Amino acid sequence: MGVIETLALGMGGAWASGVNLYGTVVILGMMDNFGLLDLPPELQILSSWWVLALAIFLYLIEFVADKIPIVDSVWDAIHTFIRIPAGALLAAGAMSGLDAGLGEGAQTAIGLLVGGTIAAGSHFTKAGSRAAINTSPEPVSNSIASVAEDAAVFGALYTVVFHPVIFFVLFAVFVLLLIWLVPKIWRFIGQVFGNARHPTAAYGQAKAYQTSGQGMTGGRISLSGADSQSSLPGSDPKLPPR
Repeated sequence: MGVIETLALGMGGAWASGVNLYGTVVILGMMDNFGLLDLPPELQILSSWWVLALAIFLYLIEFVADKIPIVDSVWDAIHTFIRIPAGALLAAGAMSGLDAGLGEGAQTAIGLLVGGTIAAGSHFTKAGSRAAINTSPEPVSNSIASVAEDAAVFGALYTVVFHPVIFFVLFAVFVLLLIWLVPKIWRFIGQVFGNARHPTAAYGQAKAYQTSGQGMTGGRISLSGADSQSSLPGSDPKLPPR
């Protein structure tokens, strides 16, 4: 593999691992077994049939769990400690096939750092987006997002193997989107969980949703938990100070 192909494999594999680790293992392992990709020696284990069997089994579990609101957020939280290290190892394994003249130790460290950072970026973007989508009362958007994520992983790995230059262009677009999107996602999630800590606010928000049938006030989603018909009493000693 050339330099561009090796870098694309490391970065693309790390990105895809942050979104769907098991799907990434299945795709890369199958491509290697069918002669569509030559994995570096350190990643040859991905083409082992027992690894592929386990990855397929876990992918099927994730395929179901990822489409159930709340369950997918719990799954994402657990996989914070799995996807990011796996992405780092995958990037380092891909970089092992590249002679950059930095020394084996330095090159491995750089691969781990870069791969872990990329995997963390894609993982937290996925997890944050899905947590925001889970605030919607209908389950369809969650399933659509899950299918779109799987398609994005398959598409990304396809471009990594067959069109690495296109992958770098798409990756640059992802970085720009990440810079713009992540602060908005986490600000929204912080507002939602901040309201949940106030029981009266949460009650007011639920009551407003049941009354209007939309959960909206004036055409906008109420994140404060209170509207013109429900306000926080200020004299109740049971409530925490505002």
